[in-house]
Amino acid sequence: MTLPTQDTVVLYPSGSVRNAATVLHAEVLPGGRVAVLLDATSVHPVDAGWPDQGADAAVLRIGEIDHTVVDAIVGATDGAELHLGRDIPVGKGTEGWAFVVVHVLESGALAAEGDPVRVSVDAGARLRTSAGHTGCHVASLALNRAVADRWKKETRADGLGNPDFDGVAINVSLIRENGSTDTYRLGKSLRKKGFVTEGLADDLAQVQDAINAALAGWVASGAAVRIERDGDLLTDRRYWVCELPEQTVRIPCGGTHVDSLAELGAPQVLLSLSEVDGTSVLTMETSVG
Repeated sequence: MTLPTQDTVVLYPSGSVRNAATVLHAEVLPGGRVAVLLDATSVHPVDAGWPDQGADAAVLRIGEIDHTVVDAIVGATDGAELHLGRDIPVGKGTEGWAFVVVHVLESGALAAEGDPVRVSVDAGARLRTSAGHTGCHVASLALNRAVADRWKKETRADGLGNPDFDGVAINVSLIRENGSTDTYRLGKSLRKKGFVTEGLADDLAQVQDAINAALAGWVASGAAVRIERDGDLLTDRRYWVCELPEQTVRIPCGGTHVDSLAELGAPQVLLSLSEVDGTSVLTMETSVG
């Protein structure tokens, strides 16, 4: 079967949870599951390059049969072979390669090139995950502000002009429904860049309070949120844009989001410090909704 030569058209940045599509390619994966590529999809896939937001819960209706999407993964092909996730051998934008959303179905699923498909995403799960992702972004901005006085060297700024602690120190970010977990390594590399870690444990409650106060104010403002994009293809650049009272912030992001900070309810952040392999790690748990 022919493999696509163009990236998948993705509809989830606009909030879409349903669409009609056509099967471009289907193949059986090792283990028996079936990979299905569509010309367009509302399903958000997990990207192995930065797997902060997982795959949507979704169903593909092919003919009269509903097939559960057990996973959705970013894949890539040069026309000869389909590569999935961490097995992709090239970077996005490499000439001659198409980056695609791979819908993984259970063993035995029947799909063939040219089949019409109805894509349906679990709208409730999408909304809760989108709230978690938006909450993660505003919490990171609030964290940057709360620890801004701990920098003794100039470093890059975030969208509000504060030193970008989140961007410099982030280790892992995991988005979940109505929340997120972000971990930051406070090691030698960060200290060399000018961040003062001494005394942070004593000030942690104060930093946490400052973050939560900022979040409460921003949510009360009802700031609008939107996704801006350079195009509709999977690898086109997309940006999270939030019209905060101070100024509008624009952050590169390939995930999904709510339309207003008012949808976050009463967000709360909980900070903790721990030791991992001899390095201090700051963990920020954010809850929304």
